[in-house]
This record gives sequence, C-alpha cells and structure tokens, in this order.
Amino acid sequence: MKAWHIALLLLVGACLIPVIGQAQRAGEDRELTARIQRLEDREEIRLLLLDYGRFLDSRDFGAYSRLFAKDGTWVGGFGSVQGPAAIQAFMEKNIGTAPNRANNYHLLSNFAIDVQGDEAVAWSRWAFVVPGTDGRPIIAQAGHYDDALIRENGRWKFQRRVAGSDLPVPGAAKTP
Repeated sequence: MKAWHIALLLLVGACLIPVIGQAQRAGEDRELTARIQRLEDREEIRLLLLDYGRFLDSRDFGAYSRLFAKDGTWVGGFGSVQGPAAIQAFMEKNIGTAPNRANNYHLLSNFAIDVQGDEAVAWSRWAFVVPGTDGRPIIAQAGHYDDALIRENGRWKFQRRVAGSDLPVPGAAKTP
C-alpha cells in the first residue's frame, strides 16, 4: 500500500470518528428523551388518577367528566355510560350535586401504569371511606380500577375506566 493511501485512510478515519461519536450521542439523546417522555406521561397519568378521586369526592362532576376522552366510557356499580356529557349527567343523577357533607372520600393507591406511545393502561386500588357512628373512619367499600387511557389533544384521558368491587357491598346478598 502506498504512503498516500495510508495517509488518505488515516484522514478519512479521523473525519469519521467525530461523526460516529455524534451519531452515538444522538442515539443516546433520543433514548434519554424517550425515557423522560415516558416518565412525564406516567406522572400526568398518576395525577389524572388522583384528580378522578378528588373531583368525585368534591362532587365536581363537570371537571370529573372532562377527565374522559370524547368517546370515553365509565363502567361501575351503577352501570355504564359513554362520553363526558353523559358521564356528568349520570354521576349527578346517581350521586347528586349537593356538597359532600357526609365527609366520605376515596383512597387511591397501588398505581401500575404502562405507557406505549399515545396509549396506556393502568391498574389501581380504591377504598371508599365513611365516618363511623363513633367518628372513626370505616372502609365501606373497596376495589380496583382497570383503565385504558389515551392521549387526546395533548392530554391524557380515560378511554375506558372499569371500577371493580373487591368487597361485597353492605347489605348485598352473599354468594356461597
């Protein structure tokens, strides 16, 4: 191999090393950006799950219904309903619009959230707490949520929320 060939190869190699390094850094930057986005998405979804309980307990069914996608569905002990306006009317009919003077509330926990692009699934637990006759809190009901979520207009919304009960409803017939 002639000396000028070697010099040319060294020159090309010297030029390619920074380019290769930049490509590796760009790939690492894309990976880091994607990881940060997934973390931000999970946090936004976690706040959505908490807002659900907060708006439900404060009886703000307008804000509550806006947590659902335009064709979002709620499924629970009262039945099933689809779309924010229908969800709002349904909750107002079944729970009422008066302030929560009973001071009952939901405890929400155990969030498991899996984000895949603009869609996600979540699973969590809920407990419904009411004041007992002696003033001590009583867990009156408990269960879990199975959620399908979607990013709609840049915000995470419930596509489908299913509220399952894990304890028998007080007064309900027991199954052997």
